[in-house]
Amino acid sequence: MSSWTLKSIPPHDWFLCLDIDQYFDYEHEPEKVFEEGFRRPIPVGDRDVMVTSFFNGDPENPEFHFESPDALDKDEIEEANKSLSRIFGTNQDLRPLYDQADDDPVLGPLLTEYYGFKRMAHANLFEDTINRIIQMRLSHKPTAKKMVYKVRKNYGSLVTAMGESLPAWPRPHQLIKADPMSIRKLGPTKRKGEFIIGFAEDLLSGERDLQHLETCQPEVFYNTISKVRGIGPTSAQQLMLFRNRPDAVFPSNKKKGKEKGHRRWIILNYGGDPDNTSEEEFQEMIGNWEGYEAAGLEFLFVDWVLSEKEKQQNS
Repeated sequence: MSSWTLKSIPPHDWFLCLDIDQYFDYEHEPEKVFEEGFRRPIPVGDRDVMVTSFFNGDPENPEFHFESPDALDKDEIEEANKSLSRIFGTNQDLRPLYDQADDDPVLGPLLTEYYGFKRMAHANLFEDTINRIIQMRLSHKPTAKKMVYKVRKNYGSLVTAMGESLPAWPRPHQLIKADPMSIRKLGPTKRKGEFIIGFAEDLLSGERDLQHLETCQPEVFYNTISKVRGIGPTSAQQLMLFRNRPDAVFPSNKKKGKEKGHRRWIILNYGGDPDNTSEEEFQEMIGNWEGYEAAGLEFLFVDWVLSEKEKQQNS
């Protein structure tokens, strides 16, 4: 049994994430997480260990407490913390964004309303990429999440602890043994199976480097990940939001004169015409986001999710 704590850079109110279903996997029930904790397998070296996470509920002095049935030494805890800090965004310092976007007509009010919000991600970019590829173009998210779970169950390690068994996310070396048609039987299309196997092969061959993708400048990330089969412009921008850094780029992606993707959504939020907004005008719109573009967009995202939930409750 191991237990340890990890401090987060304030402000951080993780409980705000419990309303965002998209942040959680098939087996999670956000409404139970408040009391029972957030449980998932975490990669530690060559094995996966079950870790249950608890938040202290203090946005100004945020701290996460972790428990694992495994006896982890100091180095293993440090390794686990790399994944945990990425999942919860504990190393992301958004204080400058609160200062520079305080008067922003769109982002400013959201920074106040969702004070302490930080995005959630998976343990590493490979997990986020698998998740994105399988779920893209699927509108019924419970079904999409179940497909991801089945892929994990078939190719990841099974971790059993405290009477509960959960499949870990498969590593690249586990996925390259897969066959696209076998993945097809789990729900995703054959092409999606080819995409995730292909990405695993790219990482193992050294053609792509996960650490480089995680830490490189946004423009480099976007141009590199866009070349991965199955990752289009919108998916590339989406994956950029989950990295362990708050900046991002939103290149124009017009098709038949119509702006697509995140850029279109941002412009609409600022009351502009996405199809007729110049690069200069767009950069002026998000001038207060500079250096925190990924974080800024997540504030718009959480506001949209909660607004949609409110509409459903009132309908």
